[in-house]
Amino acid sequence: MIRFIALIILFFAVLALSPLLIDEKGYILIAMGETIIELTILSAIIMFTLFAISAFIIFKLLRGGFKVSFNAWNTLAFASRRRGIANFNKGLAAYMLEDYQDAERLFAKSAEPAKRQQSAYLLAAAASAKQQLDTNTNHYLTLLEQETAKSTVSDLASVIVKVKLLMNQNSSDAYNKARLLIDKNHKQIGHDTRLLALEVDLCLIEKRYETAVDYLTTARKEKTINDETMQAWEDKAYYGAFNHIIRQQNQTNLQAYWNSLGRKIKQRESVLFAYCQVLAEQQITEPLIKLITPILKKQPNDRFLKQLRALPIKQSEPLIAIVQKHLHSNSQSSQWLSCLGHLAIMNKKWSMAEKAFGSLMKLEGQQYDKEDLQALAKALTEEGQHQAANEVWVKVQCF
Repeated sequence: MIRFIALIILFFAVLALSPLLIDEKGYILIAMGETIIELTILSAIIMFTLFAISAFIIFKLLRGGFKVSFNAWNTLAFASRRRGIANFNKGLAAYMLEDYQDAERLFAKSAEPAKRQQSAYLLAAAASAKQQLDTNTNHYLTLLEQETAKSTVSDLASVIVKVKLLMNQNSSDAYNKARLLIDKNHKQIGHDTRLLALEVDLCLIEKRYETAVDYLTTARKEKTINDETMQAWEDKAYYGAFNHIIRQQNQTNLQAYWNSLGRKIKQRESVLFAYCQVLAEQQITEPLIKLITPILKKQPNDRFLKQLRALPIKQSEPLIAIVQKHLHSNSQSSQWLSCLGHLAIMNKKWSMAEKAFGSLMKLEGQQYDKEDLQALAKALTEEGQHQAANEVWVKVQCF
């Protein structure tokens, strides 16, 4: 626009100055072969100015026409992509609204047009997994794998989601695929807590307990993994490792493995009770009693005593003696009365168990639980007091 105004000003300036040049016309002679063109300076300037203005106007018109044509072509060429992006966004909304069937359809439909194949296939797999459609999930994961192979950059977050989707299918084939994915990205386990957690979970599923135990050392250092998760892992991993060793090898190897553990690890209740559980199940009484005795002599917490009563300990007389000493100091302790009753049940001392649980029931407030009632009913049944046992079982049902 500025150029156009400048040309107009130039045109009028020429018109204004032209009278001054009338007396001094001057001539321009142009010869091209046999053709001779003769012009005055004034007429040449006027013609050039008109030509420049005309050229500028024609250029603007052509440029505007090309711009309109390009916009029209752009609208037609990218209409498919815009629809794909719109479907992708609708799929996200459907997924958030838990309409997984519609979300799966929209993600699958938008993958190619929106040029978001990896995101779309991953979300489509997640939506089908929510519907428990394993076949569809595997189909989208296959498409995702094909798209990932085209990329030189590995997306760890995508790998983690794929592993989760596979593990959630609860099939051996899916677990094998998850194992291949984790092993392929094995170097990332020490750098990404999420992948480490999946490795531990998969090891436990595969019953590779000793390998899981090795990873727990690293997992313990991660602040993002809470104590509840760690305890659940330790319960299963250490119990599985201890049980595998005693079944596949012998007691000596089990003892050696226990001794090889660090002192802090052996003091963890989840690890300690996993070991005690295996010893009790295998009726390895002497090491078991030796392990529990020093803890029981002190003032253990309520959680320890509740876990202790779950162990199938045979020949528990030494432990009974320790508990009775605690009761001599505090005969109204609900914790020690309950512990004595359960230890007596383990050793088939029915009368002692009945008395202990009877004293527990007489304490003010309800200081017993459902397991105490069940143990009392068992003791009464073994003593032949069936009516009293039935009354206790009624309480168990109402508890």
